[in-house]
Amino acid sequence: MMKWWMVRAGDNNELIPQWQSKQVASIGWAAIGNPRSYQTKEKLVEKAHIVYSDNKPGTRLSWASQVWRFYSEIEVNDKIITYSKETREYLLGTVTRAPEYRPDLIDSYYPNVISVAWDHKRISRDLLSQGAKNSLGGILTVFRVDDWGQELLGLLAGAPVQPEIDQVDGANEYDTESFIEQARTMIEDLVDKLDPWQMQELIAGLLQAMGYQVTVSPKGPDGGVDVLAHRDAFGFENPIIKVQVKHRHAASGGPEVQQLIGANPHGASCLFVSTGGFTAAARSSAQQNGVKLLDLAGIVQLINEWYDKMPVDKQALIPLKRIYVPS
Repeated sequence: MMKWWMVRAGDNNELIPQWQSKQVASIGWAAIGNPRSYQTKEKLVEKAHIVYSDNKPGTRLSWASQVWRFYSEIEVNDKIITYSKETREYLLGTVTRAPEYRPDLIDSYYPNVISVAWDHKRISRDLLSQGAKNSLGGILTVFRVDDWGQELLGLLAGAPVQPEIDQVDGANEYDTESFIEQARTMIEDLVDKLDPWQMQELIAGLLQAMGYQVTVSPKGPDGGVDVLAHRDAFGFENPIIKVQVKHRHAASGGPEVQQLIGANPHGASCLFVSTGGFTAAARSSAQQNGVKLLDLAGIVQLINEWYDKMPVDKQALIPLKRIYVPS
């Protein structure tokens, strides 16, 4: 029977371009060595306990188990799914060859490789049912998602998904890390649904939570600056921060970063916010000119840190409730 697998493309989905160009998927834990050299899972787990002794025993067991599943359970014709955080899209592919130990193919840090024929079409996360979103948001690098295979195939063929009301399972069915990761992904979903003007207000609210006075540019041409932030009410006291906000799925490029640098007020610190991420040229330009870049994951991190201090009207853009989970 065909199985469905989620495989994470590195810590920040940075492996996707290489995966597509070489038609593979890959995972790490290189210190374990070649998993084919272990005759049993127990032997592989023993090795993980040795080489990852600085980590918690449960973490070591989880890592070793994922490597073992990658080699022992994934088969030719199984489906592989991975997620691009920058475009908020899922990529689907079909396994064409059994896993191999190939530290030379992608990166020595990700030596465990499986051949995959990647489909050219992608699936927007916004199209998925809430249940699928929750399940695909797990924190593990390798895990089964068979329950959502038919939904994904239907979306790939253009069939809509019927809306549903998702029931939250009992907290005892989640480990803490997975629960937190799913919550983080759900906050990303809320942020993604904002329109561009609401996004500017959200960023302004985060800066207000940090103690800044803010001025948000009105709708229309803004000269490359959407938000101005300063410490005092008159805007005389440094640091003065000028902010450009791009809320879209496409990555922001080098020319847009340069536009922010050249915009008034000259000499102000620069913050470029792009929910679609940044091109390599944009990152290079930002690094050379001291521009701070903030992507969707960074926005969510700041929301987690500063939400309680945001003005009420800004909190209303993404209504959240504080909960506690076992540590």
